[in-house]
Amino acid sequence: MAQARAKARTSRRESVSGERFAVFAECLLTGVWIAVACLGVVSYPAAFAAGARHLRRRTTHQGGGLGEFARDFRTALRGGWIVGLAGWAVAGAVWVDVLAVRAGLPGGPLVGAVGVLALIGAAVALLRAAAVWAPGTAWRAALADAGRRTVLDPAGSFLVVCGLAVVALSAGFVPPLAVPVLGAVAAAAVAVEERYRHR
Repeated sequence: MAQARAKARTSRRESVSGERFAVFAECLLTGVWIAVACLGVVSYPAAFAAGARHLRRRTTHQGGGLGEFARDFRTALRGGWIVGLAGWAVAGAVWVDVLAVRAGLPGGPLVGAVGVLALIGAAVALLRAAAVWAPGTAWRAALADAGRRTVLDPAGSFLVVCGLAVVALSAGFVPPLAVPVLGAVAAAAVAVEERYRHR
C-alpha cells in the first residue's frame, strides 16, 4: 500500500514536471512563430496577440497549433496593423528625443527620459492588450483597458518590463536566442493578465 502511494506521488511529480517542460517548449516554439509573423514590420501587435491566444489555449488544454495561430494572426492583423504603425511613430518620436539629448539641447535629458519611459509604458500596454485579445475585440478598446491596467497594476507591468529586458539582453549576447524568447514574453504577459484577473 505504501509503495503504491509513493509510486502515485512520483508519477504525479513527473507528470507536473513534464507538463511544465511542455509549456516551456511551447513558449519557445511560439516565439519562433511570433518572430516570423513580425516580419511584416507593422504586424507585431497581431503576432503577439496570436501568440498569446495560442498559449492561453495550450495552458487550458484546448488544443491549438500553427493553423489556429495563423487564423488568429490574420484576424488580429485587420486592426492591428494600424496599432503597429502607431507604435513605430511613437518609437520615431522617442528617437528624436534621444537625438535632442545627444545634441545637448536645453531640457534634453528630461525630455529624453520622459520619452523613453513613455515608450516602455506603451510597449507594456501593447503586450497586455495582446495578452487578452480575442477575435471580435477592438484594438482601441483593448489598448485603453490595457493602459489602465498598466498603471493600476505596477507589479504586473514591472514583470512585463523584465520580460522585455530578457529579450533585449538575449539579443545583445546571443542574437538568435531573442527569437524563441519572444514566446516567453507573450507567456509573461498572459500570466500577468491572469494574475490581475484573479486579484
